[in-house]
Amino acid sequence: MTETIQAAVVIERRYKAAPEELWALWTTRDGFESWWGPESFRVEVHKLEPHAGGKIDYDMIADTPEAVTAMKQMGQPVSHMTHGWFGIFEPHSKVTLLHMIDFVPGMEPYETKIEVDFIPDGDHTRMITTLHPHLDPHWTQMSVEGYTSQLTKLDTRYA
Repeated sequence: MTETIQAAVVIERRYKAAPEELWALWTTRDGFESWWGPESFRVEVHKLEPHAGGKIDYDMIADTPEAVTAMKQMGQPVSHMTHGWFGIFEPHSKVTLLHMIDFVPGMEPYETKIEVDFIPDGDHTRMITTLHPHLDPHWTQMSVEGYTSQLTKLDTRYA
């Protein structure tokens, strides 16, 4: 078996918002539900415990007929329960979100990590996200594409 080494992917956005406002998007039920998930998907949060080690459980749901069709064509469910937890939890400054990836066919469940830094910049905040690689480069690419897609929701909100 050959092991592929992948680099983490860093995505930075600058929004006209206070760090506290962006922080709430990651650490409150309403905030998380307002933007999480790629375009054509939404989430329903079942549990969100905003502290280091706190759980976050939510359903990722295909939300348009096109997304439903695409998921079915890929042999994936149109709704999937996702389990995660918070690692580093430094209010308004840094948070890590860990997810259990348990939906990849033929692969044992594994963890992924997303790190987010909130850096004040005048009347803006730089939100720097580091997406750590998945075990398979295909799923790393899917993660980057999905996260980039969901950022368009914030790009529109803070345009």
